[in-house]
Amino acid sequence: MNDIAKIAPVPSAQVEPDALPHNIEAEQQLLGAILTNNDVYDRIAALVKAEHFYDPVHQRIFEIAAARIQKNALASPVTLKAFLDDDAGLKELGGPAYLVRLAGAAISAFAARDYAQMIYDLAVRRELIALGRDIADRAAKVEVSSEPRDQITEAEQRLYKLGEQGVAERGFQSFLRAVTAAVDVANAAYQRGGGLSGIPTALIDLDKKLGGLHPSDLIILAGRPSMGKTSLATNIAFNVAKAYKRGRKPDGSDGAVEGGVVGFFSLEMSAEQLAARILSEASEVPSEQIRRGDMTEHEFRRFVEAAKALESCPLYIDDTPALPISQVAARARRLKRTHGLDVLMVDYLQLLKGSSKDNRVQEVSEITQGLKAIAKELNIPVIALSQLSRAVESREDKRPQLSDLRESGSIEQDADVVMFVFREEYYKEREKPSDHELEKMAAWQQVMENCHGKAEVIIGKQRHGPIGTVELSFEGRFTRFGNLAREWQSDRGGDAY
Repeated sequence: MNDIAKIAPVPSAQVEPDALPHNIEAEQQLLGAILTNNDVYDRIAALVKAEHFYDPVHQRIFEIAAARIQKNALASPVTLKAFLDDDAGLKELGGPAYLVRLAGAAISAFAARDYAQMIYDLAVRRELIALGRDIADRAAKVEVSSEPRDQITEAEQRLYKLGEQGVAERGFQSFLRAVTAAVDVANAAYQRGGGLSGIPTALIDLDKKLGGLHPSDLIILAGRPSMGKTSLATNIAFNVAKAYKRGRKPDGSDGAVEGGVVGFFSLEMSAEQLAARILSEASEVPSEQIRRGDMTEHEFRRFVEAAKALESCPLYIDDTPALPISQVAARARRLKRTHGLDVLMVDYLQLLKGSSKDNRVQEVSEITQGLKAIAKELNIPVIALSQLSRAVESREDKRPQLSDLRESGSIEQDADVVMFVFREEYYKEREKPSDHELEKMAAWQQVMENCHGKAEVIIGKQRHGPIGTVELSFEGRFTRFGNLAREWQSDRGGDAY
């Protein structure tokens, strides 16, 4: 320890009472270990970066050493001397002789990881202190344009980023890291035998078309009233939550290995109404009977058993009406921090509020951009339901198009996937001819037979895959979408997949 005392003679009387937490000795010994054994760098490179060092001279030494090691060149006191000859900070510490003293005070390689962890933790503490001071300074300034509620949301956002990444800003990342992440995703799909890289919805044809629900994607699910938007969303939410299994992921972290934790913002229906829909699907008791309480003893027993089975489902519902997009982001972060979050649902985006009060198109643009930002920040798929304009009703073919989206410019632009729910049966029911028109009645009955119990999910946009139509089964009594059995599956007893 004598060498260390020579290197950093900081008398305790000179340390300010509010000095930021740091450990100069730990930084010196870690740098010494790297300069004497370059292999140490590989052990700590993923944990410590130059900006985590407290002393600016140590930051520069680490940066130059790292750059040389990454080029397979030797980083030692001798090789670093040429790069630091004119460094004013190093001259104050004794010039090139300081590098030699660092190497002389090096720790053994096996302890390097512990020292690196200490340096990283102290850097996070300093970041926390800086963040706290900034929050206090902003709160002390009483300004009309800076609402306390907005400050709380912003502070929570910055704290979340710090907790997730260790630093307030993520900044650029190398292409190598991005390529590695892309290979990991492809490998995950390959390991499933050419299956899905995203989270399965359990609707097999839809999964084949989308490849599952992908992290950081904004998925818009749109349709006219009574088409089944909310039903499809609750079906997907229930399927994902029901399949949830926790374990060790391929990257070594703990999390969902199957299914996922689902957050559901229900701005239109109450949590009880949404739960009743999910229970109707699970128990196969019609939702209108559940509402009226008109159930047989056997149905009620089935309903209660389904409720018990779903108690442990990681599906969290927030039914606060007219939420601002900033609050959606804050609550999603809080849910991820406390319970985890793998898929986020919003029913529906036109009921969210933005900061712009004058221009509705601008407000919707802010909302869709906010939802996309949540998907990227939390690295989860976000499914947002959307209404369609009445233009659909005036056409002979009622199948929706991208141009039918309300305020379509921003929604279509920000979304990675746009899907439309369409049930021809709904429209054909309303075209029933009178009983005395026998020919028309026969033709109508034929059409109704063909479209009964069927629904279409039209993929109008998919940034990373094909567009097209997926056919699903629909049981209106249970508000349930399912896989449609094909004729060639009849040898399996007609079961859907």
